[in-house]
Amino acid sequence: METYQFVNQKSLDQFHQMISAKTRNGFVVVEHNEKLPYVVLSKKPKAINHPLHLFLTCITFGLWITVWIYFAITLSRKTSILVAVDEDGNLFEDKCLSE
Repeated sequence: METYQFVNQKSLDQFHQMISAKTRNGFVVVEHNEKLPYVVLSKKPKAINHPLHLFLTCITFGLWITVWIYFAITLSRKTSILVAVDEDGNLFEDKCLSE
């Protein structure tokens, strides 16, 4: 049984460019496969300066609390994404479930 390579060089170049852009943005390669090709990337949660946000909430009479809650929800999560090339040569990115 023969296997056919549907991925061309142009889509592989775009794949590698996307991986390098994501790693410059703070993502780390967790799993990598050149044969299929796909990569699972992960980004650690950022630390939030809670005393600063408490101070800003106090001096703005509670208005800053919405920003603080937004940061607490979005920045305190671990982010994992899948970047891959499908059999048609299309590049795609999808969210992965975090552990």
